[in-house]
Amino acid sequence: MDETVAEYIRRTVLKIPRDEIKPMLQKWGFLSEAQLETVNFHQIKENISQDVVQLCEENSTDIKQAAVLDIIYNNIYPNKRIWSVYQMSKTGEETEYFDLTDFKKKFKRRLRSALKNVTINFREYEDNAIWIRIAWGTPYKKPNQYKTSYVVYHSQTPYVFISASVLRSNLPLLCQALVVASNYHDIHEMELRSHSLNSLKDIVFKRYSQNFQTYCPRPLTERNVAPETVDLRIIQENRNEKERIRRLNQQVFGDGPQPKIEFAQYKLETMFKSDPKMHVLDKKEPFRCLVKFSSPHLLESLKSLAPAGMADAPLSPLLTCIPQKARNYFKIREKKGLLPGSFVSP
Repeated sequence: MDETVAEYIRRTVLKIPRDEIKPMLQKWGFLSEAQLETVNFHQIKENISQDVVQLCEENSTDIKQAAVLDIIYNNIYPNKRIWSVYQMSKTGEETEYFDLTDFKKKFKRRLRSALKNVTINFREYEDNAIWIRIAWGTPYKKPNQYKTSYVVYHSQTPYVFISASVLRSNLPLLCQALVVASNYHDIHEMELRSHSLNSLKDIVFKRYSQNFQTYCPRPLTERNVAPETVDLRIIQENRNEKERIRRLNQQVFGDGPQPKIEFAQYKLETMFKSDPKMHVLDKKEPFRCLVKFSSPHLLESLKSLAPAGMADAPLSPLLTCIPQKARNYFKIREKKGLLPGSFVSP
């Protein structure tokens, strides 16, 4: 077995939590149960990794087989990467039967026609997700197994989740291969990124219960109250206000937990209103700005603003529409005639 492969397997094993090493190696399937029984999984991880490498040398494991172990690790721990959502589009509405073998063949052929030094691995999962691992090389260097791109594609859907390598210059080649292999016409990034792959899937596949409000709050009416009942009425009004905020928050965000989004952005375009006498703007041009949101858990942060007293309830649609903007991205882009890569608020 090549020294490079041995070192890669050692590092991969060291990444795995101790209690998960044996189950993950069993899922890998390249080492027999009899071989795994010879490994002491209670010793330090460095020694475990060395024992695993020794067994792999007995089996003459190559880099393609070692890469499968890396796919299994990333599937179990997808939050170790940053994922971006891409949407593909067709010229017509026709649907075609998806052939996995044909998809793999076209993907490999397209990618290797542009770059020969590349390692490509596939693994299918029960939720119709195809995991693709790509290790990139150059015309003069072998693929770097430590700078890989990951693609998760759900067949029969236009959505692709990509965790790109440091080599951003290879991203166009990857997108071209995906479009050709899946028989689509075009692909665009949706400007929606997160460490939580499952949350991104919940958004694009509409698997969570966020609502979008059309309700406009009415201000509390002032009434003359007798002095002796002021305290009780204030307490009651506070309770009523908290209940109102809770109810409106539930109408906007739903009952369940929010998808975990860490970054979102869109372009805001509106008319600037000012006193004509101030001569702020001589021409009636729209006011444009780029709005960026960033948080460890963006939607949960927005959900907590009103109960914490930091914003009025219900929140502005500009704050709660981020997932909806992502889903309606292409419809808005076509209507406004905009370039891809931005959300626009009407």
